[in-house]
Amino acid sequence: MRSPRDSIACGIYLIPEDRRRTGLILDMAIRENITLPALFRYASGGLIQFDAERQTAAETCAKLNVKAPSVESKAANLSGGNQQKVVLAKWLSQSPKVLIFDEPTRGIDVGAKAEIYQLMRQLAESGVAILMISSDMEEILGESDRVVVMREGAVTGILERQKCSQEAIMRLAFGKEAQPQLRV
Repeated sequence: MRSPRDSIACGIYLIPEDRRRTGLILDMAIRENITLPALFRYASGGLIQFDAERQTAAETCAKLNVKAPSVESKAANLSGGNQQKVVLAKWLSQSPKVLIFDEPTRGIDVGAKAEIYQLMRQLAESGVAILMISSDMEEILGESDRVVVMREGAVTGILERQKCSQEAIMRLAFGKEAQPQLRV
């Protein structure tokens, strides 16, 4: 893959770390943010079918428990957790194969964190591969089946859940027990 477009065509989507700058268009409605990547699905003869767009957005928001007055509310007016859910909704409507969550719960409250973790588990159980990038040790230990530790752009180790501990991760992160380096 040579571009984001190639990744998207293969069903690989990114839930970015900075949802406000790179995950959403804040001045647009929730509906528009969710349907934008597949706008062609909602167009006929060059005209957007707003009812179909609204229905998809409303159904996806209901599944993800997005708290907003309506799908016509601006994304900027949502809490951090609800903004994160809208970013996720955008890609869920595309039938993902792989979702890359970069710092999935940064800047959101405890209740929204639990909901995001539950959504990630449900997606994994349904067959979607989940790749989580996180600097939060508690999040890593609590949510990961396998942890790949990197240092200076190289993989220093891979830990299965049963061998995963804060100490084991830190040893690999600081080069104490580096395995043969794999370039990423």
